[in-house]
Amino acid sequence: MEKENLDEVLIDIKNTDMSMFEVLARIDQYKQDPRYQNFEIFLDGDRYAIVARPKVR
Repeated sequence: MEKENLDEVLIDIKNTDMSMFEVLARIDQYKQDPRYQNFEIFLDGDRYAIVARPKVR
């Protein structure tokens, strides 16, 4: 199984009118959300999306 298949695209930012400030604020919100405590939340520049990736233990 490829690692990318485990990633969850939370927001496809190329299809939204969010400002960069709003994108970064949303990433912070996801990082504080208990549902995503076992995920890395980041801006994926290749996908141009906010992505959640399961943390490797």
